[in-house]
Amino acid sequence: MMLHDVLVSFYQSALAPFQEFAFMRRALVATLALALSSAPLGVLLTLRRMSLFGEALSHAVLPGVAAGFIFFGLSLPALSIGGFLAGVVVVAVAGIISRYTELKEDASLAAVYVVALALGVILISGHGTQLDLLHILFGNVLGVDTQGLLLVAAVASLSVLLMAGFYRGLLLESFDPSYLIASGGRSALYQQLFLMLVVMNLVASFQTMGTLMAVGLMMLPAVSARLWHDSLPAQLVNSVVQAALAGYTGLMLSYYASVPSGPVIIVCAGGFYFLSLLFAPRGWIPRLLRRPHLRA
Repeated sequence: MMLHDVLVSFYQSALAPFQEFAFMRRALVATLALALSSAPLGVLLTLRRMSLFGEALSHAVLPGVAAGFIFFGLSLPALSIGGFLAGVVVVAVAGIISRYTELKEDASLAAVYVVALALGVILISGHGTQLDLLHILFGNVLGVDTQGLLLVAAVASLSVLLMAGFYRGLLLESFDPSYLIASGGRSALYQQLFLMLVVMNLVASFQTMGTLMAVGLMMLPAVSARLWHDSLPAQLVNSVVQAALAGYTGLMLSYYASVPSGPVIIVCAGGFYFLSLLFAPRGWIPRLLRRPHLRA
């Protein structure tokens, strides 16, 4: 009987915040939607050896968000459109620099995104309050309204549909773009589609996680999933599950501990990554057990 009471109490405490408060339900749905669309993109980024690319783009959208804020205030459509356009411009500029100079694309992107981040901070600081700056930089997942939830749901739905529809092309472009071109596929088209999906998801994430941590839910579960599985489908599913668990756990911890939700969600994703480093088949402990001579 005591065990039954403990289980009932745990079940009630795990659901109570979402039953009582609409903002918690909206935050949970938004986080789960982002997990469904962002984490698989993170897996593809790791396959392309572009893990830091997402980090750069998450900062690069800030000038566009700042411009939307200056002209329209905290209007979600304006902030989203501005962030998307800024991300597209930064990708285009980095591509032009790498094409017409000896710099590689990662180096040119690193230079452009740092300038974009600094410019965005200056614009917001000069036309808003410190609270506005903190809101845009770090997000507020508990403040997601119906309009924001619809935006996240639309981006997630479109991303999943496009990834499913162009899965083979995206996969070939990630593993062997030369073969894709030889077989009649348009490698550049799939690359641009993939980059647009990344920008879209980062823009959808900035309201909940902020521009500084939007990439966290995209990359941490993806990197962690690679430690568990060799096959790509398994990695995609694992990354989504880890991102969803991190979102739920982070919301629960932030609710009961009264701490900011966005950073806690990212910390939870980091916790799952740390556990994967230790216990996953490619992690430290299994590798140590497979090599007895290392323990000597």
